Amino acid sequence: MGFTARKAFWAGLAGMALLGLATGSASAGDLADAPGLYVYPLPPGGLFYSMHNDAFTVRVRKPGGPWRDLYEYTAKVDSDGPSDVSVVQFDFTGQVEIGVRKNNGDFKRVEVRPASKAIRHKVENGIVYFTIDKPQNLSVEFDGDRLHNLHIFAGAPLPRPAPGPDVVVYEAGLHTPPGGGQYFPVKSGQTIYVAGGAILQGTFKPEKVENVRIIGRGIVDRPADQLVVQDSKGVTVQGLTFLTPKHGTIACASSSDVTFRDIRTLSNGSWSDGVNVFACSDVTVERAFIRTSDDSVAVYATRKSGKGDTRRVNVRDSIFWPDVAHAIFIGIHGDSEKPNLLEGLRFENIDILGLDEDDPEYQGALAISAGDDNTVRDVLFDDIRVEQIEEGKLFNVRTVFNAKYGTSPGLLVDGVRFRDIAFSGDGWPSPSTISGFGPDRPVRNISFENVTIGGKRLKAADPAAIEIGRNVEGVSFK
Repeated sequence: MGFTARKAFWAGLAGMALLGLATGSASAGDLADAPGLYVYPLPPGGLFYSMHNDAFTVRVRKPGGPWRDLYEYTAKVDSDGPSDVSVVQFDFTGQVEIGVRKNNGDFKRVEVRPASKAIRHKVENGIVYFTIDKPQNLSVEFDGDRLHNLHIFAGAPLPRPAPGPDVVVYEAGLHTPPGGGQYFPVKSGQTIYVAGGAILQGTFKPEKVENVRIIGRGIVDRPADQLVVQDSKGVTVQGLTFLTPKHGTIACASSSDVTFRDIRTLSNGSWSDGVNVFACSDVTVERAFIRTSDDSVAVYATRKSGKGDTRRVNVRDSIFWPDVAHAIFIGIHGDSEKPNLLEGLRFENIDILGLDEDDPEYQGALAISAGDDNTVRDVLFDDIRVEQIEEGKLFNVRTVFNAKYGTSPGLLVDGVRFRDIAFSGDGWPSPSTISGFGPDRPVRNISFENVTIGGKRLKAADPAAIEIGRNVEGVSFK
């Protein structure tokens, strides 16, 4: 299609979404004139106006096909602000072209991140165009403004489950929990499908259940509490988007065989962690996009309703963006009277788009602060790309006593590998830290393999990049 025809489609389809002509669902089949593209229904009633952000106009199409208008949701990020950002989402197979128009003011420069995706764009008549051929989560930023940016959540279709006695469906539209409560009910053996276009003003709390799936492309709007998987086994939460949760987004507590897949969240509240793991085993977090004003992923032992050790946590193929605190934080909470163990933790193929933390006690994109007599061992950070540290540290590995949250120092950190870590050097980070609390509470066996900072390989304990304190044994560089 030529540029003139493209502009005609762009100008002529603005009202089609309002009439329902630009919507489809993975359950109903492909759009008749755009196979493999799923654009979901708009927020109903007054939510259409209250949830909208007019900073951008965003459209998507199959190559050569008609443009489909996307609804631009609003969310708040960065507790130092807060700031309003925009969110669009759709699903597709094959290849799609995306167009973005910035509606308020001119621009000189555009970035589509993560940088590792190497998305090439072009600008025609003030509209930014680019093409993608696989599901991914992206940030589009104009003139370096990362606090009023556009988030694009482009996923793979999630098929609707076949009807059955254990299948619960929340269709497009507004839903609130029964009886004016905070939580929607969950029972063992259920598959709960939250359709694209569904807005949930409340969340789920799978408690003492087994073999549960909560899936779909619906949106959880401003939940007052986390979605907590409590004392359960075999639970999967997949595909949901959380906009501006009051505190944390999603958590596992005293549970096993738990998967959080393809979760997207943006928040600005206090203690608004993305994923919390409290005393769980065999937990998988994958394909997540987490932008929060606290830790993106926090892995603890005993904490709140979680009691005991934490084992075998796998976090992979994700994007983290902590406007405050850490991207990954391990070990500060446990049980000083019955010391806990955290082991077998894997963090692989992760992009960290930015980090800003003023308080030195809580700095570290990749951080282990063992407290409460915890032992943390066998931890791997592998294939991680850090794009910016406005303020903070790249690494922070310690046994500590945190008087605000802890009751005793950590006991031991043993066996941490940093492999294939690349930090652009952008920002103004402080030197990383490795230190033990005391001779009987050491940090040991820490290895750095192919770690680069600003393109320079870390081959030794360069004090400008990393400070090694007391009570540390066995630090190696390759």
